[in-house]
Amino acid sequence: MASVREKVQAEMENITKVLKELERVKDRPNKELVVLVGIGAYLQNIYTGMENILKQLLWHKNTSIPATPTWHKDLLDLAVEYHFITKKTAERIGKYLFFRHFFMHAYGFLIDEEKLKPLMDNISEICLEFKREIDKYLSNIEE
Repeated sequence: MASVREKVQAEMENITKVLKELERVKDRPNKELVVLVGIGAYLQNIYTGMENILKQLLWHKNTSIPATPTWHKDLLDLAVEYHFITKKTAERIGKYLFFRHFFMHAYGFLIDEEKLKPLMDNISEICLEFKREIDKYLSNIEE
C-alpha cells in the first residue's frame, strides 16, 4: 500500500501536468468558448487535486470529513485546523472552490473570460504556496 507521501506526490505530479497544459493556453488572445471551457476544466482539476491531497492527509490522521452539504468548505477549515495549510492559503484556494462549484453546476457558455483571468493568472503561485506548505507538513510527520 502506498504511503501518504507517495499518494500526495502522485497528486502533486498530476497538478503539475495540468498546470503545464494551462500555461500553454492561458495567454492565447481571443480565446474561443471551447478553450475557455477547457481552461475551466484545468482549474477545476487543479482544485480537485488539492482537495485529494487534503483528504489523504486527513485519512492519515484517522479524521473523517463531515458528510454535510458544506464538506468542501469544511475540508479547507480542517486543513487549517490541522496545520496542513495556512488560513491565507485556504482563503486563496477557496476562490477555486467557488469556481469549481460554478463550473460543475453551470453551462460552459456562461464562463466569462474576464472573471476567469485572475484565477488563471494566480494559480501557479497558489500551487507553489500550497506545495510548500504541504511539504513542510509532511516533513514533520511519521508514517
